[in-house]
Amino acid sequence: MKTKLPARPCFLGRAALAGLLMCGVAGAALAAPRGPDARDAKIHALEQQLQTMQSDLAQLRSTGGVSDEKLAAIQAQMTAFAQQLDEVKAATDTASTDIATLKAPPAGNTVVTTLGNGKPTFATADGRFSANIHSVMQFDAAYYNQAAVGPLTSDFRRSGSGGGAEAAHARQLNSGTTFRRARLGVDGKVFGDFEYGAIYEFGGSGAEDAGHIHELWLQYSGLKPFHIKVGAFEPIIGLQASASTGSLPLLERPAPAEVGRNVAAGDSRSAIQIYGNGDIGSGGDSGIGAYWLASAALTGNTVGTINSTGGSTAQPFGEQYAVIGRAAVAPFSGNDWLVHLGVHGQYVIKPNNSAPSVVGVPVAGQYTGQFRERPETRVDGTRLVDTGGIDAKHVYEAALEGGAQVRNFYVEGEYFRYGVNRNVNPLALPDPSFHGWYVEGSWVITGEPRRYNRGNGAFDGPAVNAPFNLKAGTWGALELAGRYSDLNLNYHQGALLTAATPDAIRGGEQKIWTAGLNWYLNPTIRFMFDYQHVNVNRFAPVANFGGGVLPAGAQVGQSYDAVEMRSQLQF
Repeated sequence: MKTKLPARPCFLGRAALAGLLMCGVAGAALAAPRGPDARDAKIHALEQQLQTMQSDLAQLRSTGGVSDEKLAAIQAQMTAFAQQLDEVKAATDTASTDIATLKAPPAGNTVVTTLGNGKPTFATADGRFSANIHSVMQFDAAYYNQAAVGPLTSDFRRSGSGGGAEAAHARQLNSGTTFRRARLGVDGKVFGDFEYGAIYEFGGSGAEDAGHIHELWLQYSGLKPFHIKVGAFEPIIGLQASASTGSLPLLERPAPAEVGRNVAAGDSRSAIQIYGNGDIGSGGDSGIGAYWLASAALTGNTVGTINSTGGSTAQPFGEQYAVIGRAAVAPFSGNDWLVHLGVHGQYVIKPNNSAPSVVGVPVAGQYTGQFRERPETRVDGTRLVDTGGIDAKHVYEAALEGGAQVRNFYVEGEYFRYGVNRNVNPLALPDPSFHGWYVEGSWVITGEPRRYNRGNGAFDGPAVNAPFNLKAGTWGALELAGRYSDLNLNYHQGALLTAATPDAIRGGEQKIWTAGLNWYLNPTIRFMFDYQHVNVNRFAPVANFGGGVLPAGAQVGQSYDAVEMRSQLQF
């Protein structure tokens, strides 16, 4: 009920004044104005009425027509009215402030720009939106010291005077330079829980590529500690495969790891992946903690159809699809030590279909599996070990991982098993399998430890405590690294100078010793120097292997040394 108060009452008895005050209170409490302007007008009217009542009360006191007890009661009612009026005004002020806040741009939309270590970053103050510009530039140079090499036009040639002394010698490898990686891209967040990445690649192996998609993905991270990622990217698979290419202790990953990662993972792979990671315990002075990582993905074909020579690759009649998974745990205690243990595997449900389908009739060569790899440098892109295509229904890879870090020392290794389940197999040949392994380590001379990346379960490069600065007399960080790797792609290879049996696969065995020195000038610039000794033992798969007439089972491997250098810019 709303009561309109008179502008100035002619006579105010006790009952009339009390009723007037109560009606005023009710009007203040029950009024429901339509907007800020209406509320302000109502409050102003109530204030005017309160002033009028106070004036009338003062007049009653001066005339003496009302007892002091009655005047005190009236005064108490007016005080209560004034208090309620103040509360209405406070509520109105709060509502007005809230409305003004809603109209104004959120403070979190203020864009903060940073250039940490040379990387341009744009982010809102609340962190819900960001964009980070990334670049990796790696310029490699290599010199190959070979003996008894062949012409550039063929992979292998014969030499010697005949009989058992005849041997085949590998093609001359290209001493020169190449941009191994030349990547430019952006990643960041949108609306807090969504992340994205887009990277273009212009580098290559042996020669630079035309620009192509390296990564293009979207990720949802609102289900902590799990993430869901879809697009083109390298799924989490393996200890060495998960390490950043900009922080590897040697120029390239070990060959056995490269073979493994490319079964169904590898760069620019279309995939959908769910993964998570977290902590168990604190790992401080009082005890041991642990990091954990688990991931699973469904993967497809690699993205892109242009190779390093500019030609196009034949499009398959049906793309490969596979499942992959990895699990790892890393116990640690403070910053003193950390141990990594893990397993991973890949299973190709259906390889690429390279021939038109024939309903119900498998065709030889329609589905193939192949394992091959270059030596652990890419200035020359020649692959010296290669199984060739194997008719395959399924392809698989499984591996064990292990690593440890004690202050500025680190060591890691993996053992891989690769295999094929044959598809077209009229001779009932056994399913071939192959293996490889490596062990590598480093010592950061200047004392900085390598960092363990909990997000992907791998060891990244060291932080640089004293970046290169001639004026300050600081020189960055220095690291010595070494590795031995053994990749064996032979299956029932037989003996030298003998014909291969029907089930034999003479892919070759490649053993590599590598020593390296890394100079980190700062977190953005690094120089790498590697020395490599390569030994390839391989029998010719067929008599005319390499374009020439060879004895059955001739040795077509080689042994050589290489000196390599890389200059790197990464932010």
